[in-house]
Amino acid sequence: MFKAILINKDEQGYRSVLNDVDEQQLPAADVTVKVIASTINYKDALAITGKAPVVRSFPMVPGIDLVGEVLQSDADRFNVGDKVLLNGFGVGEGHWGGLAEKACLKSDWLIPLPAGITPEQAMAVGTAGYTAMLSVLALQKHGITPAHGEILVTGANGGVGSYAVRILSKLGYQVVAATGRPEESDYLKKLGAVDILPRSQFSEPGKPLQKERWAGVVDCVGSHTLANACASTRYGGAVAACGLAQGMDFPSSVAPFILRGVTLYGIDSVMRPLADRVQAWQHLSELLNPEDFDAISEVISLDQVIDTASALLEGKIQGRVVVKM
Repeated sequence: MFKAILINKDEQGYRSVLNDVDEQQLPAADVTVKVIASTINYKDALAITGKAPVVRSFPMVPGIDLVGEVLQSDADRFNVGDKVLLNGFGVGEGHWGGLAEKACLKSDWLIPLPAGITPEQAMAVGTAGYTAMLSVLALQKHGITPAHGEILVTGANGGVGSYAVRILSKLGYQVVAATGRPEESDYLKKLGAVDILPRSQFSEPGKPLQKERWAGVVDCVGSHTLANACASTRYGGAVAACGLAQGMDFPSSVAPFILRGVTLYGIDSVMRPLADRVQAWQHLSELLNPEDFDAISEVISLDQVIDTASALLEGKIQGRVVVKM
């Protein structure tokens, strides 16, 4: 038996509980791991609370991220005792995930835990920090350097936004953070933001072309915020779209793209090829230090997950949450 957050939907309704689960119920896959740490992402919170139809089959163990130690392996890539890392691949949605003491996973979903980073630190990063790193790499591949000018990060107090601010700052970029929580400006400045703007400046309908300001953008919000960010990006700049906190719509025009040569990059972290994952995590392990993880994360236990998921959706959680088994 092992403990897990279990989501069910039946005649009794939709519910999430912390349960003892028989190991025989684990889904079939070629690697079994003892979960050391997991985390709560926005998608996990939606799944746990039932606020959005994230879960595709029931019962389901949520948790799109985990670090674990291999207990059993039928895969050549991994041996018993190896530390492995998982982000995405539909885990926690269609396949039992990381908010449990054990997990059974496909080896094709796993990468080795990078040297120099602990399991708890990796989960302080999680899909949020990994997505932020993919977004920054997209801007760098576009050729944007610190000399090109300011970088806007929207939804900056969230997990992805917090890491985007920190990563960009450590790379020498001038970061402007947009947030709906201006009372937490000190937190963002400690992460490296040089200026703080209110969310309201971006969240309402705006003109298709606005005053050019941003060399690049990491947008965690979508909808009007993404449209306004594109409209105010400088000629030849780039926008990395990686979130939809405001909405999935994109009420914009083609003007920024055909009149200013702006490029919009879509950042998918769920099905990203393994080579991209390894590259992003290698950069993260080299770039961040213990102080960075401490500044952005807090640690909870498995029995605090359900309450914390609700608090996250209510905007009461700053940065990242590590779930230590």
